[in-house]
Order: sequence, then C-alpha cells, then structure tokens
Amino acid sequence: MLLSALKILIFFAVVLAVTLGAVHLSEQGHALRLVYGGVEYSLGPVQALIGLVVLLFLGWLLFKLLGFGVAFLRFLLGDETAINRYFARSRERKGYEALSEGMLAVASGEGRLALDKAARAAKFLNQPHVTDLLAAQAAEVAGDSQRAAEVYRRLLGDDRTRFVGVRGLMRQKLDEGDTATALKLAQKAYALKPRNADVQDTLLQLQTREGDWKGARAVLKDKRKQGLLPQDVHIRRDAVLALKEASDVLAEGNSISAREAAISASRASPDLIPAAVLAARSYIAQNDLRNATRVLQKTWSVRPHPAIAATFADIVPDETPAARLRRFEDLIRKNPDNEETKLLQAELLLAAEDFPGARRALGDLAIKHPTVRSLSILAAVERGEGADDAVVRGTLARAMTASRGPQWVCDKCHNIMADWSPTCDSCGGFDTLTWREPEGASGGVVPNGIELLPLLVGGKANGAAHPVPATVPAQPVPQAAPQPAPEPVRKPAASPGMVDDAEEEVPPAPKAEPAKPARQEVAHVAPGMVPRESDYRSVNEPAMTVTDPEPEPVRTAAPKPAEPAPERAASRTSALDGDVLPVRPDVEPPEESASIAKNR
Repeated sequence: MLLSALKILIFFAVVLAVTLGAVHLSEQGHALRLVYGGVEYSLGPVQALIGLVVLLFLGWLLFKLLGFGVAFLRFLLGDETAINRYFARSRERKGYEALSEGMLAVASGEGRLALDKAARAAKFLNQPHVTDLLAAQAAEVAGDSQRAAEVYRRLLGDDRTRFVGVRGLMRQKLDEGDTATALKLAQKAYALKPRNADVQDTLLQLQTREGDWKGARAVLKDKRKQGLLPQDVHIRRDAVLALKEASDVLAEGNSISAREAAISASRASPDLIPAAVLAARSYIAQNDLRNATRVLQKTWSVRPHPAIAATFADIVPDETPAARLRRFEDLIRKNPDNEETKLLQAELLLAAEDFPGARRALGDLAIKHPTVRSLSILAAVERGEGADDAVVRGTLARAMTASRGPQWVCDKCHNIMADWSPTCDSCGGFDTLTWREPEGASGGVVPNGIELLPLLVGGKANGAAHPVPATVPAQPVPQAAPQPAPEPVRKPAASPGMVDDAEEEVPPAPKAEPAKPARQEVAHVAPGMVPRESDYRSVNEPAMTVTDPEPEPVRTAAPKPAEPAPERAASRTSALDGDVLPVRPDVEPPEESASIAKNR
C-alpha cells in the first residue's frame, strides 16, 4: 500500500514538473527558427518539443523496419530468428496443453484419450522423457500392456527415466505372475534407488516369496539404517527371517549353523514360538537339556503354546506320568493363569489317572470357553470317573460343534493355517500369522499337536474307542411242525433306516399266536444316539413289526420245512460277527419277531 502511494506521488510530481516547464517556456517568448530551402520556420517552445518527440518516433520506427528486414533475410537463409522463436513458442504452448490434458485423462481413467493427447504432446514437444512417461501410463490405463512395455523399454535408454522404466516393467511382471523376473527387476530398481520405500517393500515381499531369506534380511537392515522401520519391528521381522533361514540350513544338513540361527532368533524375539521350538530341539539334539528347558520356559512365560509343551515333553520322552507331572510343575508356574496352562495341567493329571485333580485343573473352562480341546478333556474326566456313557457322548457331541480354539490366523485376510509360516498362503502377507482364536468361526484347520487324549482313543482293544451301533440279537428259531408251504410273497419296500433285502422272494413267517400282545424292546437313549444292547427295555405294548399278510392255506401234501435264504443267513451271521447293519432299534425283522412272540 505504501509503495502504491509513493508511485502516485511520483506521477503527480512528474506532471507538475512538465507543466511548470511548459509554462516557463511560454512566458519567455523565445522561438526556434529553422531555415530549410530558403524557407524559415519559426517554432515556439511547445511546438519545438512536439516536433522533437515526433522526430524520435520516426527514427525508432525506421530502426525497427530495418531490423525486420534483416531478420526476414536471415529467415530466408535458414538462421534462427525471432520468427522461428515465435513458431517454437507456439508449438511449445500447444504441446504443454496436450500434456496437461493427457495427464487429466489418465487421472480420470480415459486411456484412449490420454494416448491421443500423449501422441499430440510428443509431436509438439521435444521432451521424450516426459511424453513417453505419459504414453506408458496412458497405455496401462487403456489396458494395452504390450504398448506400455515398449514405452518402458524406451525409457531405459535415458538415465533420467531408467528407474521409471525398470519399475514399470517390474509391475507388469508382477501382474503377469512372473515373480522370478520381477525379483530381478526389483533388485535392479533397488540398486538404482535404494531409498525408495515402495521398491524396498516389493523386493522384500518377492524375496520372502522366493525363499531368499538372506537377501531379505539385508534389505530389512537397510530399511532400519535409513530410519524407515522402527527398531522393535525390525527385531521381530529379522528374527522371523533368521528362523526360516535356520530351517533351510537345517534341511541342508548343517545343524550347527541352524542351531546358532535358531538360538539367535529366539533371543531376539522370545514370543516367536517356532524359533523357541527349533532352538530347544537343537539343544536336545546336543544333549543340552538345561538350555532347552530354559528356552522353553522363557517362551512359555510370554506366550504358552501346545508346541512348547510337546517339545518340553520330548526332553525326557520315556518318563512315567507321575514324573512328567512333577517335571512340568516348573513350566506351569511360569504362567499359571493362562488357559493353555490349565489345559496342559489337566492333560497331565489325566495321564496320571488323577481324574478329580484334572477336573479341578480344568475348572469352568468347558462352560465359560468351550472348545474342542476343553470338552474332550472334560469327556475324558467324566469317563475316568465312571460317568454314564450317555453323559460322555453328550459332552463329545458338544465338542463336535465347539470352537477349535486358538489357531494360526492371518491378521490381514483372516486365513487359517495349520502350521506357522512367515508368509500367509492366501494373501502373501509377511509376519501376519498370530496364534489366536478366529473371530466367529466354530471350525477350521486342526493345528498339529492337538489330538484327542489317549483316554479317549486308547480303548480300541476292548471296543470302547468308538460307539458301535447295536443290533437286535438273533434268537434261535425253534423247529416248527411242517405246514403247507404257501406261495412266496414279496416283502413291502423297506422304510428309511431298515434293512432292505433287495426285493428277494422269502417264505412267509410262521403264524403267530395272537393270544396275548407281544412284549417290545425299546431303546432308552437320547435322540440321534446309537443304542447299545444294555439300553433296551421291555414294555407291554404291541410290537410295531413289519408283517406280511397271512396267506390262505393250500391243501396239498406236506412239503419239507422251509429253510432260511442263504443270503439272509449269511447277512445275519456277518452282523453277529461284527459287520453292523443300520437297523432301527424299535423294529425287528419279521421272522424273528414272530418267533419271539411265539416263544413268549
């Protein structure tokens, strides 16, 4: 504002000075006399001033006309002139307009329009590093990957655009699924710009996918040095990579290097369960039981896991259940309030056949947080305490629909994996697996190390491991007096759950005496459960048996007594031998029901 006021004051001062000068010249009365060709010209002060200005203007105009003439001659001769610069500025203006319109078209997703604008910009601008970049992006938006690849290859020839070309080709190979070529291009891009965060993440992801754990650790170290990664995250991820590197080294037979890498990973990240397991097993292989115990106890105090308990048991594999229970007391005291600790203690007490102690150790986990494992332990406790089989089967039925408990779940895509891995099989995320219970999932992949307890599956010898459907025991049929053999009839179609005899022709059953109602054996079990032989009770109700209509007697000579069909006798014998047939417990075969009623 002050500057504007100063300019106004200067303008008025100049006008005032010119006005005062003109007034002063007019008051003097002197005139300018010019003689040309015998003619005298007399000019006043003001007229002389105006003539001077007109003379100066004409001189300037003449000078410009001469300059224009010289420039025109130079233009005809091919030299750079103002005319050339004028047309060059016009072309540059049109090129930048096309470039800006092309960038807007790329941003709005109009690939074809962007390609046209890129071609127009390349026509007017002599800047291929800019126009080629726009052409490559426009080709990607338009879906023309081949043309985009050609443009990216042209960018490799310029030092200013070499990194852009390599990165663009790397993205194309990733989209095509060619991870091996993409890894090489990522390494080249990383060598050109090692501080580029996007290239670092892409290279790290490709290296973990291809199993280049050593190279991935080097990239992770560079990210830490550049301040792009927090220290705690770097320690954790480096421990994960060191663990996988140790696993590969161990697979190659170099157990010493694998042990050192596993121990290093376990020290760097005590909550990394696979590292602790591998380190402990390395110590066990070297007969260093003290360090193996120390590593497992440290990890258990941070994050209990069934694999830790299984490895701790392998330290002394041939000990008695009572000795194992005493040895596990130190491990249990490291984290006594954890749910995994309570389940482990209950299992150990079950192995020692201390069923009341196992129930106390289990507490109310089967009620507050029912899982397959807690309900299986509860079923084993109930069976060990001599509970009814229906109670045990009811608990196992609850376990069939209960949650699997904690599993290896990906925090990124919620994929469930059976074993730990540094990368997710579904989304490829690095270090995204967490040992936790899936949200809203009642089933999933059963992790290794969690199986049914020996008390549940150890009864195969006495036939108590799995419930076997019971069949109605066959009773001997007494020899009846010879009767006339009527014509054979077909049985009606079997209802669901009954044995179908494939529509074979069978002789009718002997006529039963309808003097008093038959006593029926009914199974007293829960709906959906398979009855056992001891579950049947006799009731005084008419038996709901499937009978055939009574045929009319035929007066003929007495034939031989009818013998049972071979297939039926074989099937009944196989049923008694253990080949179970799915028979409804409340329905008896027609032949046996009639004979039983007659005997009673």
